Amino acid sequence: MIKHRLTASNRLVPIALGLSLIALIMVGCRNNNPGTVKDIDGNVYHTVTIGSQVWMVENLKVTRYRNGDPIPDVTGRVQWSNIKAGAYCNYNNNDSNAAIYGHLYNWYAVNDTRGIAPQGWHVPDDKELKTLIRYLGGDSIAGGKLKKSVTAHEEGPNALTTGHSGFAAIPGGYRNGYDGLFHLLGQNFFCWSTTEIDTSVWIRMISFDGVGVYRNYTDKANGFSVRCIKD
Repeated sequence: MIKHRLTASNRLVPIALGLSLIALIMVGCRNNNPGTVKDIDGNVYHTVTIGSQVWMVENLKVTRYRNGDPIPDVTGRVQWSNIKAGAYCNYNNNDSNAAIYGHLYNWYAVNDTRGIAPQGWHVPDDKELKTLIRYLGGDSIAGGKLKKSVTAHEEGPNALTTGHSGFAAIPGGYRNGYDGLFHLLGQNFFCWSTTEIDTSVWIRMISFDGVGVYRNYTDKANGFSVRCIKD
């Protein structure tokens, strides 16, 4: 019978492997949830790493630009449709919606040089949104991975949501720039990019009852949610 002696060196092998495994798990956890970020108003947002990008997990709800200047809260329909400067609102002008869905911003606020994102963050351009969606499998399936897995704020069941990425897109609807009316709360998630196409801007939309991500261009006066990406 051959007996193997347990030497000091081979006793250390399983210990080293165990420590390596723990380190890998810890790195993986840090990558999936690297922390939080705070805006100028003191609102705290969770963050998530998806591929090489770090994203906010919640929709933006800041009321001031980075330098402290206020972003006007525009409630009137006519004023909203006519304004050509930065503005925000809450869906149906109901403040309680902000805690869940964040604010809706027109593109002029998104594009303002004073910045609506926290220091070290920015609103994504069209290319950065493409990178996110491609990493999650492309336009046809990435929506299911981007949506929030808890469906309490959606209209009807959503078996197509996986929540796989941790991005947690939530259907905050939008405000029409033409007549100032609100639409699609609980049904669709919309978010701005900073990339213009002629006189319009590229956005992304995810429906509560689908797994796709839809790219479209829209009027700058519309009000959509904002998600920020780390610089």
